[in-house]
Amino acid sequence: MRRLLLLRHAKAERAAPAGGRDRDRLLAPIGRDDAKRLGTYLLRHDFLPDLVVVSSAARTRATWELAAAAFPAVRPVIYDDRLYDAAAQTLLEIFRETEDRVGTLLVIGHNPGLHEVATHLIASGDLEARQRINEDFPPAGLAAIDFALDGWSRLHPHAGRLERFISPRSLATATD
Repeated sequence: MRRLLLLRHAKAERAAPAGGRDRDRLLAPIGRDDAKRLGTYLLRHDFLPDLVVVSSAARTRATWELAAAAFPAVRPVIYDDRLYDAAAQTLLEIFRETEDRVGTLLVIGHNPGLHEVATHLIASGDLEARQRINEDFPPAGLAAIDFALDGWSRLHPHAGRLERFISPRSLATATD
């Protein structure tokens, strides 16, 4: 069994001013709050990753750092430039490179790639959650997708079951 946690970075500041790099955009105050709340959610629901792969962009790194502060122990992290602006096919390649000892993989990246790969991988799960993820993968959105596979290299389209889809809106109204 494998679990893939796809997390879109939390809400970032508006586009960089002329001459500024998109990769350097920081989180907006609401994004910082959402990232902290996500960390608490991950811990509370036992969605603790064995490995975390994070885009090298400032906003994804900050999302991880703020979420990780809720964890009782440090998680292994890889910062991967390929995640920045990655298409679904590139993301699949990154997932397939994961060592088989990793049961739960958390990937923090960007849209549209995360949205595309999530809808590409999901075949079953809660109908309402699948409809919501098909419509939008918002900043600080989290998809937990389970696979009945014995290794990441065997990951293929429509092999996953959507276990959970969380957005900042649903986190704000959650009681647990």
